[in-house]
Amino acid sequence: MSESAMIMISGRPVGSAYPPLVIAEIGINHEGDIAKAIRMVDDAATSGCECVKFQCHLIDDEMIPNEVIPGNATESIWDIMCRCALSAEEEMYLKRYVESKGMIYLSTPFSRAAAVRLEGMGVCAYKIGSGECNNYPLVEHIACYGKPVILSTGMNNLEQIERSVAILRNHQVPFALMHCTSIYPTPPEKVRLGALIELRHSFPDAVIGLSDHSITSYPCLGAVALGASILERHFTSDKNWPGPDIEISMDPSELRELIRGSHIIHQTLGGHKTILPEEQPTIDFAYACVVSITPISAGELFTVENIWVKRPGTGEIKAVEYEQLLGKKAIVDIPANTQIRREWLQ
Repeated sequence: MSESAMIMISGRPVGSAYPPLVIAEIGINHEGDIAKAIRMVDDAATSGCECVKFQCHLIDDEMIPNEVIPGNATESIWDIMCRCALSAEEEMYLKRYVESKGMIYLSTPFSRAAAVRLEGMGVCAYKIGSGECNNYPLVEHIACYGKPVILSTGMNNLEQIERSVAILRNHQVPFALMHCTSIYPTPPEKVRLGALIELRHSFPDAVIGLSDHSITSYPCLGAVALGASILERHFTSDKNWPGPDIEISMDPSELRELIRGSHIIHQTLGGHKTILPEEQPTIDFAYACVVSITPISAGELFTVENIWVKRPGTGEIKAVEYEQLLGKKAIVDIPANTQIRREWLQ
């Protein structure tokens, strides 16, 4: 990712220069129960999370009646969304509640009507799901609002992603691209973190992130080392709750560790292979220096029989110069186990 690629979400800068933004996706894990949604917001806040995300479903504008059953469910997507959809009043309440906790509220619109609702609520940015990545009319509609967009890219190749990116660029919308694998749960070998590098090279003006559907936080942590600035996982307060996304959800303790681990890994990035001033105390004991291993008389030559290299590293002549001393002459008497000084050489 370009060092200059950055988006601002509700005053929070997101990019390679900043700690990763961890998004706890509550999604539909509330199963339509506002009390559960509030519980998850509370638990996310207690875990130190900066951002929670919901899903906005207005069923009639989103889909026609159908019997399609998702791979991670036992009932139709129509029945799931009818049960889990929140009212406009409930969503507005949740937005205010999230923001009262000092967190960022995001929601994914799955239809034009949902985007209209969210815009009316005054959301600060939009998250577009993988299923809508190639829904170019909806991407166009959302881009017209001119707000930052986080675009998930599961089930889409670079050519399909390019078309959506072109729309966002045309509207001069700051954007992030989330690598994603739309398999629930995603086996480790299907996560494909190498795609982060492809996205970074193909779209240098994009902030890059990972929206992960595996059952651990390890892929997200690994993604930070590859330049991911946004990490998203589904979140629940209780893994015993029902719901199609519970299996791939992290709980509060896992969320805390993801935040902590991602920040630590971000702190470790960059730098160069140089010697740090702070390493000097270790150098003092860990380096080896040239020392006498037998008494050496003035006029005697230095040989492998009378000098070698030993700790500590406080001597004047380090081990790297050992070969250069062989054959030189001592001009003073030197006791055994003494660090050799340059002024004693001829």
